[in-house]
Amino acid sequence: MSNAIPRIQLPINEPVRSYAPGSPERAELKQALADLAQNPLDIPLYIGGEEVRTGKLKPVTAPHDHSQVLAQVHQAGPDEMHAAIEAALEAQEAWSEMPWAHRLSVFRRAAQLLAGPHRARVNAATMLGQSKNAYQAEIDSACEQIDFWRFNAYFACQLLAEQPPISPTGIWNRLEMRPLEGFVFAVSPFNFTSIGGNLPTAPAMLGNVAVWKPAATAVLSNWLLMQVLREAGLPGGVINFVSGPSSQIGDVALKHPSLAGVHFTGSTGVFQHMVRTVGENIANYKSYPRVCGETGGKDFVFAHPSADVPRLVTALTRGAFEYQGQKCSAASRAYIPQSLWPAVEAGLRRDLESISVGSPVDFRNFVNAVISRQAYDEITGYIKHAQQSPDAEVLIGGEFDDSKGYFVHPTVIRAKKPDYRCMVEEIFGPVLTIYVYPDAEFEETLALCDRSSPYALTGAVFANDRYAIQTADRALKNAAGNFYINDKPTGAVVGQQPFGGARASGTNDKAGSSLNLMRWLSPRTIKENFNPPSDYRYRFLEAE
Repeated sequence: MSNAIPRIQLPINEPVRSYAPGSPERAELKQALADLAQNPLDIPLYIGGEEVRTGKLKPVTAPHDHSQVLAQVHQAGPDEMHAAIEAALEAQEAWSEMPWAHRLSVFRRAAQLLAGPHRARVNAATMLGQSKNAYQAEIDSACEQIDFWRFNAYFACQLLAEQPPISPTGIWNRLEMRPLEGFVFAVSPFNFTSIGGNLPTAPAMLGNVAVWKPAATAVLSNWLLMQVLREAGLPGGVINFVSGPSSQIGDVALKHPSLAGVHFTGSTGVFQHMVRTVGENIANYKSYPRVCGETGGKDFVFAHPSADVPRLVTALTRGAFEYQGQKCSAASRAYIPQSLWPAVEAGLRRDLESISVGSPVDFRNFVNAVISRQAYDEITGYIKHAQQSPDAEVLIGGEFDDSKGYFVHPTVIRAKKPDYRCMVEEIFGPVLTIYVYPDAEFEETLALCDRSSPYALTGAVFANDRYAIQTADRALKNAAGNFYINDKPTGAVVGQQPFGGARASGTNDKAGSSLNLMRWLSPRTIKENFNPPSDYRYRFLEAE
């Protein structure tokens, strides 16, 4: 087959299944939940197309039930990380030279497998291992992952087909889209299975090879995605799956001379450490590594006095408390005008009184457990501080219990000062902090919102007054990489709202778009002259 660029039709986003009572998908999902709960997995490393078992095991337990062991994961050390890097580099030449159609077909087939026979099992793993309810798992580990693989293949074709618009007579100008020289280190988070599946595969679609380090708390679902890729025909060594303590394996990759790129989603502190390590080793690399990261957030909802209160309240409830506020985009702070506050507070109380908290296996629960003991301690620390601080008041919720699982109930704090710590620091849990501002100080409070936090990931404005929307759009243009008008600040859809933020929230490389894929290409310009000159002299040198 030739290297001609394949043409792929613009995909449509994968439909979200309802899992309504009595539906076939609900029955299939419940069966998958039972199977995974009753049959803990043995999860090896995957290096060079081979499963590697080190015998150094770490259990994976359900966040909503400490006693439920879901898997035993073999842990890598420096030797295994070195082996994974060498396996990736050995696979690089053959993979990069594979024709585009064959390479992209692997991921399009993976999308089809996930949409069909693997959907229930991957969703069940996300529910059990990351404590997501059925809907949150469906939109993440099924729909978004399928969309990443389908849309990225489409975007890749667009990039590969791009050529210089002008070639004068006798000249042929061409653009070759090469993969990076070396390997990509993909480090993925716990909160979205689909991010785990996207970080190594987006570069791989473009001919790169990767070493994938999943979060320890998402290994179960990420390993099942690795199995989908294997079944789809991904050659060994292209993506190497290595789980283990960051302190032992992270710097091995970051200091390697063949590091070509870092594709990261996680905390701001960890990303800053990685960038610092790259900077300290910059003279040792074969090429300057591409560093692409999506990190923390202190995402806001800003209401104008003209806002529709019921819709605002729904956006706050869903935006702040879906998946226990453990979304990079979750609403964590809100600015509410004094005139609307009584109605907004009453609406939040009604919503939160009706929300049930518990295991995701019980489909009646809207809120489930936070991911780990560390997260539980950090989140409850903020709640305890607010309960004791003269600068804040816990209005709703504030309960938490770790006797069986890491449960933190949805909590609303009212800050008496706009710079109170819960208004400016990332919490990453089901805690919404609200500052009530005087109606007449709309523009002053917009400026306050812009400068209060170091982050700039997502934000939303609610207003019916179009001048107010225009004013907020302008004032907050640098405060959020994804900005929403009369909608919650969560739920970016691949192909519709490319995702990413700036400032302390990352490099804003927009996952789910061609902008991100461009980061994993190294273009080469080629000029071919069909009639090169045979004399160095230019016409201006001729005598009069």
